[in-house]
Amino acid sequence: MKNGRLDVARCSRLIYEGFESYNRQFRRLTDRARRRFEERDWKGQIQDIGERVELYDKWCLKIQRGLRRELKYGTDRRECWRRVRDHYGSRIENVPDAGFMKTFFNSISRRTFGTVGTDGMLEFVQPAPEEGLESLAMRRYPCWDDVEASLRRILKDFRFRVPYRNADRDARFMAGEVVGYAKRLGIGAGGFHRFEFIDSHFFQGARAYLVGRIIHERRQLPIVVAFENAKRGIRVDAVLFEESQVGNVFSYTRSYYFTDPTSVIGAVQFLHSILPRKPIDELYTVLGRLRQGKTERFRCFSDHLRQSQDLFDHADGDRGLVMHVFTLRSFNLVFKVIRDRFGYPKNTTREQVISKYKLVSRHDHAGRLIDTQEFLNLKLPANRFEPDLLRDLLHEAAKTVHLEGNDLVLNRVYVERRVRPLNLYVREEACDRAADAILDYGQAIKDLAETNIFPGDLLLKNFGVTASGRVVFYDYDEVALVTDCRFRELPEPDDDLDLMDPNAVLYVGPLDIFPEEFIRFLAMEGSLRRRFLEVHGDLLTAGYWRDVRNRRLAGEITHIVPYRRAGHCVAA
Repeated sequence: MKNGRLDVARCSRLIYEGFESYNRQFRRLTDRARRRFEERDWKGQIQDIGERVELYDKWCLKIQRGLRRELKYGTDRRECWRRVRDHYGSRIENVPDAGFMKTFFNSISRRTFGTVGTDGMLEFVQPAPEEGLESLAMRRYPCWDDVEASLRRILKDFRFRVPYRNADRDARFMAGEVVGYAKRLGIGAGGFHRFEFIDSHFFQGARAYLVGRIIHERRQLPIVVAFENAKRGIRVDAVLFEESQVGNVFSYTRSYYFTDPTSVIGAVQFLHSILPRKPIDELYTVLGRLRQGKTERFRCFSDHLRQSQDLFDHADGDRGLVMHVFTLRSFNLVFKVIRDRFGYPKNTTREQVISKYKLVSRHDHAGRLIDTQEFLNLKLPANRFEPDLLRDLLHEAAKTVHLEGNDLVLNRVYVERRVRPLNLYVREEACDRAADAILDYGQAIKDLAETNIFPGDLLLKNFGVTASGRVVFYDYDEVALVTDCRFRELPEPDDDLDLMDPNAVLYVGPLDIFPEEFIRFLAMEGSLRRRFLEVHGDLLTAGYWRDVRNRRLAGEITHIVPYRRAGHCVAA
């Protein structure tokens, strides 16, 4: 304070120093990923995922508390804050990653003032100027007349403290993959000019990646090199080239990466150059910059909303018992709002639903959980809603939704990528595609179980199919940890108790699961059901689930790899 007046410079500095402290801790956690990978400390890496997700809110809250004393003396708090914003913005203009600093400022501003929608007086509402790719450190390797020699040099420069199992063999394998891919494209193996890689490993799960491109005389090609650290040392596990392959590694259903490029913005721009159909906001998010991903998603959506004319409507599929789900047909998102009252047989609470979504945000997504972003106080024009949807929201979600002038305010809304509900997909598609989806549905349940997630509600309507045919789970209100569940067999009538006796009582706890009853959820045509049971019938046995649970309790960790070896990637 200066003579009872707001110290604009001090407030600006507190916010900036808060961002710097957050960023240092973020990078410390990110840097630790290399050690986790080299030491095969998978349990520690899982802990780091949750810690890094929570880090942003922790620092925002800390700085907000530090500013309270300064702001409470201002006669016009909004005008005081505007001066802080201008002062802060002038000091960080045109510095690297200024967009992150402005997003941090906006987060504190929204918490301080409870901002509904956006407020141009209190926030930075225009996109920050972004550096170009020149701000990103790259390593470049000219290719003269020996592809293998160039790749051997790359492996040496990007080596780990743990030795390669056989670097020469890895270089030969990589060269074979690169030359073979060029031949398949018909562009000739003699036209390679150089390899270029981002100067930072990308760590996720039990894999480390190099991300780059091949400069050929006829075209540029993405290249991603996947490393595995097995017991006998590190080896190259796969080399990926196709956009679909690389896109799967950077999918919105995968966990966030640990990486520290010289410029996050530059890294996002580079990734977008090799994955042009991947939204910018998703690339920020997959690199662990969740708040910037939200900011970019909101900006992109707001621009589209201004330029489009279609109306929000109920999303396709069965109406949810816990959430109202709506979408704008011309945009690839769905919006989920918690109902005031849940339909039978749901017995969860609003607070429990919120906690389930938080659990998923901190968990390994395993390529099967859609990344969900929580928005608070989102304001949308009421005239962009179909009348039936608007009525349903106002009458059945009044604790969350209200009108404010010509706008509809959503106090809390979850935003996800839109996928096709599985129950609709299997009715609409040809038999072979429907069968593939049903089998992948079973594999999705198993993949989630191996990462300690039990979906809770296995109805087909709670799963979706991505654009490339991969089945994912998106309804989190009954999610539980496998290790918290008790998987039981149904008692025989003449064994544990007489089920025909009206006085017989079978105690069932809230997390008691009877897998034999899962058959009720398999609302699918007869041939699809038979095929499912042939491949995934073990899901209907308590023994399968107890085995998974026991392995999780014993500390065993299963890694869901986002590609097939030898360069053949699983669809995503």
